[in-house]
Amino acid sequence: MDRDEKLRVIIDAAPCGMVMVNDQGVIVLVNAQVEKLFGYSREQLLGQTIEILVPTPLRSDHPKHRADFLANPKARAMGAGRDLYGQRKDGTAIPVEIGLSPLVMDGERYVVASVVDITQRKFAESTLQENLLELQRSNADLEQFAYVCSHDLQEPLRVISNYTQLLAKRYHDQLDDDANEFVEYIVDATKRMQELINDLLLYSRVQTKGQAFRNTDCHERAQTAISNLTLAIEESGANISLEPLPTILADGSQMLQVFQNLISNAIKFRAERPLQIQLSATKAENAWLFSVTDNGLGIDMKYADRIFIIFQRLHNREQYPGSGIGLAICKKIVERHGGKIWIESQPGEGTTFNFTIPCSQEAPTT
Repeated sequence: MDRDEKLRVIIDAAPCGMVMVNDQGVIVLVNAQVEKLFGYSREQLLGQTIEILVPTPLRSDHPKHRADFLANPKARAMGAGRDLYGQRKDGTAIPVEIGLSPLVMDGERYVVASVVDITQRKFAESTLQENLLELQRSNADLEQFAYVCSHDLQEPLRVISNYTQLLAKRYHDQLDDDANEFVEYIVDATKRMQELINDLLLYSRVQTKGQAFRNTDCHERAQTAISNLTLAIEESGANISLEPLPTILADGSQMLQVFQNLISNAIKFRAERPLQIQLSATKAENAWLFSVTDNGLGIDMKYADRIFIIFQRLHNREQYPGSGIGLAICKKIVERHGGKIWIESQPGEGTTFNFTIPCSQEAPTT
């Protein structure tokens, strides 16, 4: 088997389409995959210029592209950064990827082009993009729905609460014990519903009412959070250690909320021993890693994901008050900033809440 025959065998065995043209752009060799891809027989292609496989609107410019390649021949992908198409015998266009390789044989210059049909990939990418856009629309709709519902529910709930309390005040002596107990249930339930609605509003506003990112001094934000919790800190006897925190591009009010929620969570779930809370930050390669560490009750790591789900609780309301939304808000805020949040914990040993903010959002130094 001579060299030319070996080349034909190799090209014909290739899993992708292979076309070989001379320096005039005339097709001298094709494989079976090209026949299958473009719908031409080998005999119909040999001797034709490569433009037969180029979409009709682009054919007039293609000889110039061939000349440019031959002026600087080196193996490369064709049309980097652009969508490329080939044209089948029936006139339909197909998306393709093309690799070009120069070849010299017996003093003659040739170009070997590998052609891959990427129709399925393009369809998958298009479907993925459509699903992503639909998911974004759905999330926006859900956030707007939560905001509108929680906002519109407040007025009728307020009416129920006011009239129930008025009933209890005016007719307490005229009602029997069962009726008074029922009224108390209604009053407690409306208060609880009001808390849930307010929390749902806070949750929906993370996206809908979020502010633009600006230079934010996280150390100052943490100090403000500590100041806001002065009474709770004094009542719990907590000792808070605040290490230097960076200045980053962020929503300042939301960073305050994250620090305040995490400190408040540590105070709420403290152990019998004196409470120690430490806030710190370290710079990794691509992000700032913030940590809020306490020596409180700790959490079984099997609940590590559940605690960040809206309205999920690990304890009953009587034991630890609250709706269970604080950590869900922290997660939503951190994700809005492009970061992640997670815990490291052991029951009885305390908990560390870690969250990251990408270094791309680090404020520039002046």
